[in-house]
Amino acid sequence: MKTPKRLTPLLEEGLIDEVLGQLMSGKEATVYIVRSGDSTRCAKVYKDAKQRSFRQAASYRDGRKVQNSRQARAMEKGTRYGRQMQEELWQNAEVDALFRLANAGVRVPQPYICTDGVLLMELVVDQAGDVAPRLNDVAFTEAQALELHGQLLTQVVRMLGAGMIHGDLSEYNILLAADGPVIIDLPQAVDAAGNSEAPAMLKRDVDNLAVFFGQYAPRLLESNYGQEIWALFEAGALTIDTPLTGHVETDNSPVDMDSLMDDLEDARLEEEARLRYAQEMR
Repeated sequence: MKTPKRLTPLLEEGLIDEVLGQLMSGKEATVYIVRSGDSTRCAKVYKDAKQRSFRQAASYRDGRKVQNSRQARAMEKGTRYGRQMQEELWQNAEVDALFRLANAGVRVPQPYICTDGVLLMELVVDQAGDVAPRLNDVAFTEAQALELHGQLLTQVVRMLGAGMIHGDLSEYNILLAADGPVIIDLPQAVDAAGNSEAPAMLKRDVDNLAVFFGQYAPRLLESNYGQEIWALFEAGALTIDTPLTGHVETDNSPVDMDSLMDDLEDARLEEEARLRYAQEMR
């Protein structure tokens, strides 16, 4: 095939030897199958912001760090330089996430290098050596669905242990490789501790898994693993070996209204005293 313009520098620098074909074109990037020496890999070519349909929502950018205040101001104002910095931050987020998660043992494609808006990484294959299918292209028995769901919950927990949440996890960005599911598409990955919407994002990721696999194992539709996982994480009690039930105990104990009213009255009196003191000091 004709070499895409964005891949020409990688050919010239010897990072890849041949472009074998286009694998897919999505909302944020076009992915090509390439040959690097004796290895077959994939090259993810990020689209420009104006070509993407996926918006870099503020909820995903929350908690991401920029190098200096000038960049932060430019991004906030939406200047040309700011948009460029935002693009780099968006692309680097996936590269950083892949290296971080791969090092933590999470099942993601092995990244190799990212240069000029092109990410070179492992090509995930199935048992026949063909490109691995997405989960949404495969049908499962109930037993298979339960097993895969359990494996993916382990990956979610492992990601959280590495301080990250996928943020857009679904059957469309999980590949079924020869040795199990592999999670892909991570430019919107968020910092679990630094993002104010992290709990909601984790719950949505986990609920998406339950809805998909619930087609084959209806019992999963009644589960609440997302809330359970986050509660354990907040309590510092979440590990890979922590048993999960999919249920969260609801605290139905009656509220002590007398104590609550006493606390409110104490707070009111303290505020009145503070205001009087401030007025006297003028």
